[in-house]
Amino acid sequence: MELRNKNGLTEQEFLATYNADKYPKPSLTADVVLFSRTRKRLRLLLIRRGGHPYLGCLALPGGFADKNEPLEQTAARELLEETGIDRADIKLVGLFSKPGRDPRGWVVTAAYMALVDAEKITVTAGDDAADARWYDVTLTDSDVLLNVDDKEISLRDGTGFAFDHAEIILRAADMLRHDEAGML
Repeated sequence: MELRNKNGLTEQEFLATYNADKYPKPSLTADVVLFSRTRKRLRLLLIRRGGHPYLGCLALPGGFADKNEPLEQTAARELLEETGIDRADIKLVGLFSKPGRDPRGWVVTAAYMALVDAEKITVTAGDDAADARWYDVTLTDSDVLLNVDDKEISLRDGTGFAFDHAEIILRAADMLRHDEAGML
């Protein structure tokens, strides 16, 4: 016996009449926070955006998901396309969906992070990244400080970063600080 809803429809009948346009849909993206620890020095891989929006700003490697592509695969693909890195054991940081986070419209991102050995990989800017490089990181109790062009900048300030990427990095750094199991 097939189950019927309060309108007497089976699931197949319900889906045949369902209007998928009833609810607006966001675009989906994936971003990657890639840390490296060498000789007790923590570094972060960032790109400089080569196109609008946020042309020239610092950003995480990432981009839009292809239709029917799992977001983990999007993250891996975008990391490869924008930095040349073909492998990283990523872990979910969280979903970021604040209205207005992307000036192009309603965009929700899944942010991932990984800790890699930078000495075993080569970084090459590609796709829409004008540059890709490692930046020295200092973790404080309340902030993440980056050495960019011989200047120390605060991620709490967020100036010079695309989208909400400073916020994403802060959350990933907090996860890194509290990673008790040492899984990263």
